[in-house]
Amino acid sequence: MSLEIKVPTVGESITEVTIAEWTKKEGDYVEMDEVIAELESDKATFELNAEQAGILHIKTEAGETVEIGTVICEIDTSANENGQESAESTSAPADKEESTEQKGSGEAQNIEMKIPAVGESITEVTISEWLKEDGDEVEMDEVIAEIESDKATFELTAEATGVLRIKAPAGETLEIGALACVIESDGSAAPSKSSSSSSPSDSSSESTPTSNGRETYATGHASPAAAKILSEKGIEPKQVKGTGIDGRITKEDAEKAQKTAPAESKSTPAKEQAKPAGAEQNDPAESAPKQSDNRQQRREKMSSLRKTISRRLVAAKNETAMLTTFNEVDMKPVMDLRKKYKEAFKEKYEVNLGFMSFFTKAACLALQEWPAVNAFIDGEELVYNDYCDVSIAVSSPKGLVVPVIRNAEELSFDNIEKEVVRLAKKARDGKLSIDEMTGGTFTITNGGIFGSMLSTPIINQPQSAILGMHNIVERPVAVNGQVEIRPVMYVALSYDHRVIDGRESVSFLYRIKELIEDPSRLLLGI
Repeated sequence: MSLEIKVPTVGESITEVTIAEWTKKEGDYVEMDEVIAELESDKATFELNAEQAGILHIKTEAGETVEIGTVICEIDTSANENGQESAESTSAPADKEESTEQKGSGEAQNIEMKIPAVGESITEVTISEWLKEDGDEVEMDEVIAEIESDKATFELTAEATGVLRIKAPAGETLEIGALACVIESDGSAAPSKSSSSSSPSDSSSESTPTSNGRETYATGHASPAAAKILSEKGIEPKQVKGTGIDGRITKEDAEKAQKTAPAESKSTPAKEQAKPAGAEQNDPAESAPKQSDNRQQRREKMSSLRKTISRRLVAAKNETAMLTTFNEVDMKPVMDLRKKYKEAFKEKYEVNLGFMSFFTKAACLALQEWPAVNAFIDGEELVYNDYCDVSIAVSSPKGLVVPVIRNAEELSFDNIEKEVVRLAKKARDGKLSIDEMTGGTFTITNGGIFGSMLSTPIINQPQSAILGMHNIVERPVAVNGQVEIRPVMYVALSYDHRVIDGRESVSFLYRIKELIEDPSRLLLGI
């Protein structure tokens, strides 16, 4: 019995997820509740557990984006841990191949040719041209059509010898896996694994095997663009290892390909002997610096998180009347306080005393005094929050995330520091939940840890303001008529002018400055 595993509902506003990674392989035996995959939405990463014990059969490859409720794998619950069922199932392809060979002895068969996968990010292609007409006799491995994607053109070759029956006319756009044509074969030249590997005279036997050890008609075959590049370089396709689908030689493979070293080493001495004496000094072409061949590019598919970040940042710029005000803060009082008590603080609370707790406490006091900075627009209404859920911007391996410290106004310094450490660790591990990333009322971001001196942070919608911290640099400052060297930090407040006026924004930021420059105010709340 096969149990279908569907993409679960992982959040109210999430409609699709990406298969980030399969932690188990096709055909593996899995235990009930064992983690079999990681799913990635535009907000967080989730684990997918096996609902029953059995043999795993994967239906959706890693990297694909699927909607909620889609079947992504099946578990054969009738199989035991010894894999008896899977052993029988693995013999099925052999039986099928054997039956195919029996058909090849004379029994006619129709071979369906579907659009092959031609690239990870390509979901559809267009039939550019049929090189053979409907009803024509075609040979196995003969090019019968050219298919075109938004990135490149590929050749479609016959998988058997027989009569071609076209199912999709030229110019039609098809999805990967769609039926393109059918070859009516008498079975005498049907493709088989044994025949392709046993014939010593078959040139395809020298082609590069695919990643799963299987050779197909595409193995070692160059795409039109790749063939042109190889021809210009004077390189034979058989000298190049293909990294494309089923071992096909791609344009990138051709661009990377170079002639073998022995050929160059043989030609170089002869060339040097043919030069007249002193030619090396007189010929400007020979003395010109040699241009490097390393001009490669790399393309990576954007993750769901990165696409969401991009969409929201652009929306914040386009949909808010964003403005930024600046001030500078003398950090000496806070730094002296930390230096005096950091060891005792760590010994008592088992966490370091950082700057984030000072700025979070200062922001909470300022937000309560200037509630407009803690508000947001909902339709035609302004919503004021009487609590402070402070979002902290954290740089994770997958992108910027903003987990939330709930009711930060009620937390002590040690509790704030512990929350910062906990959320930052979960962000780096990709284990933040949806609840931990939603509902913030105000955001603090610290670009100073990367060396930023000054910036204009972008509002984290639907919030109305964000506080930007920067690096601390020693600067000359006038103190009581005397010039002193003080550690100074520039701070920035970006705000939505539809909600917050200049008076509120400037006063809020100046209040932050007052509280940080005199940290005793934070303890007394004045």
